[in-house]
Amino acid sequence: MPATSSNKPYRVGRSKTGLGLFATKPIKKGTRIIRYYGPILDSRIPEHDDIENKYLFELNGRWTIDGSVRKNLARYINHSCRPNAESDVRPRERKVFIRAIKNIEPGDEINYDYGTDYFKAYLKPIGCKCESCEKKRKKLRAEARVERAKVKARAERKAAKAGAKAAKKKKLNGDAVGKANGRARVA
Repeated sequence: MPATSSNKPYRVGRSKTGLGLFATKPIKKGTRIIRYYGPILDSRIPEHDDIENKYLFELNGRWTIDGSVRKNLARYINHSCRPNAESDVRPRERKVFIRAIKNIEPGDEINYDYGTDYFKAYLKPIGCKCESCEKKRKKLRAEARVERAKVKARAERKAAKAGAKAAKKKKLNGDAVGKANGRARVA
């Protein structure tokens, strides 16, 4: 893994989804954090258009940055549906910068929204693992557990009520068979 100098406000570290980029110093809203870089690919060249990896950053319909080079630390920035950074794309200059859209505290993971095309191709099939989606899923699972518990309790009450009713009916039927007109029957 490439080493980062201490003057950088970020470091590569473990995240829930693998490796991620984390703030080491406070980063103010609007600050340019890091540049996403790598070889520039031209989609008109068939060999470039056939390259398939998950670190491709499309500048426009023609130009794409292949960010798979090891020195490109920006490739470790993960997707989030509620990001704290965004990409600042400059197609004429063929550059992409990642800029903070919120104040980022030390220890926070830096993330941005990858866009709908990437989301549909890579993230949707396996499920988004960003913090906001995990919280949503956790909340839905908790609500489902509560609903299942309610349904189970309702079924148990209904079964208990039906059982009590059946026992009462059996008791009444047993008494009616044993007595005839208030007198005990002798067999």
